[in-house]
Amino acid sequence: MSAGGDAGARVERVTVEPLDLPLREPFEISLGTQHEAHNVLVSVETDDGTVGYGEGSPLPPVTGETREAALATARAAGELLDGEPVADYRRLAGDLRDAFPGAVSALFAVETALLDAHCRERGLALSELFGGAPRPVTTDLTIPILPPEDAADRAHDAVSEGFEHLKVKTGSGVEADVERVTAVREAAPDAELKVDANQGWTPAETIRFARELRDRGVDLALIEQPVDAADIEGLRHVRERIAVPVAADEAVFTPEDAMRVVRAGAADVVNVKLGKSGPVAAAEIAAIARAANCQLMVGCMLESAIGIHTSAHVVAGLGGFDYVDLDGNLLLAEDVVPTERSPTVDIAGPGHGVVPDQ
Repeated sequence: MSAGGDAGARVERVTVEPLDLPLREPFEISLGTQHEAHNVLVSVETDDGTVGYGEGSPLPPVTGETREAALATARAAGELLDGEPVADYRRLAGDLRDAFPGAVSALFAVETALLDAHCRERGLALSELFGGAPRPVTTDLTIPILPPEDAADRAHDAVSEGFEHLKVKTGSGVEADVERVTAVREAAPDAELKVDANQGWTPAETIRFARELRDRGVDLALIEQPVDAADIEGLRHVRERIAVPVAADEAVFTPEDAMRVVRAGAADVVNVKLGKSGPVAAAEIAAIARAANCQLMVGCMLESAIGIHTSAHVVAGLGGFDYVDLDGNLLLAEDVVPTERSPTVDIAGPGHGVVPDQ
C-alpha cells in the first residue's frame, strides 16, 4: 500500500455535510433502537477537479461520537488536508488519527474521501491499493432484536431473497435470545447463523446461551462480541469454555487493540470494521489477526453504499475474509445510489465507484 510516483493532485477543498438515511424498519440491538442513520458525508476535491467521497456513521454507544461532534471533527480534519498531495494518504491518515484520537466516524469519512480522490485521479479501483482487483463480495443479512415469530419471518424473507448467511442480534436476555435464534434456525434451516450480542451479556450468560442452543441442536458459526469491550479476560474466559468461535468487534478499534486481543488468546475471529479503524489501519489489523491465526470478519455500521462499497473494496483487495457483514445499506429506506437488495455487493472503480445522487 505505497502511494508511489509523483505527488500528483493536491487537496483544494473539503466539504462536510450531514447525511440522514431513514431505515426501512426500526433496527434494535442491545445498545438501543435506530429509526434513522445520522451519518456524515465528506467530499475531497483536488486541484485537477477530481472529487472523492467518504462517509462515517457515528453511534455514541459504539463510536463515542455524536453526529454534531463528528461533523465538527471532519471539518477540522479537512482544514489540515488543505494543499496536501492526495498520494500521501498513508501519512495523512496517520496525522489525522494523531490529531483527533478516537474520532473514528469522522476520520473514516475523511480518510475514505481522500483515498477515493487519489484512486479516481489515478484511474485505480480502491481495492487495488490493498492488493487485488475489484470483485463481487457476498454478505450476510442482519436480523435485529425482535420477537421470535417476527425474526422467523425476516429469516424466511431473507432466504427467499437469496441470503445464505444470517446474523441475529442478541443481548436482550438469554432466554429471549435463545428463543429468537431457535426461531430463525427453524425458518432458515440451511443458512449459516451468526449471533451478535453487542456487549449485551456477561461471560456466564454467554456460556449459558451457547450451551442452551447446543442442547437444542442449533449450530452457530460464531458469537460476536458477547461481553463488554473492555473485558478482554471475560472474552478469553468465554472462548475457552464454548465450542462456538468467538469474535472480537467493539474490543478492536486499532492495531494496538488487535495485538491486545490476540496476545490474550481472547478471540478466534477479529472483526475488521472500517467504521472503527479506517481503511489504512484496517489492513494492519487484518495482518495482525492473520499472524495470530485468527479468522477475519468485516462488519459495518448503518452506512450507505459509500461506506459499504469502501469496505467491500478492502475485502476484495486483501482477500481471506471468512465472514462478511456488509448489509448496512440494505436496511435503508433509500440508498444514495440505486441498490438492489441482494447478498452480492457488486463493486467497481475508479475509487470505491460510488458517486452519491445529489
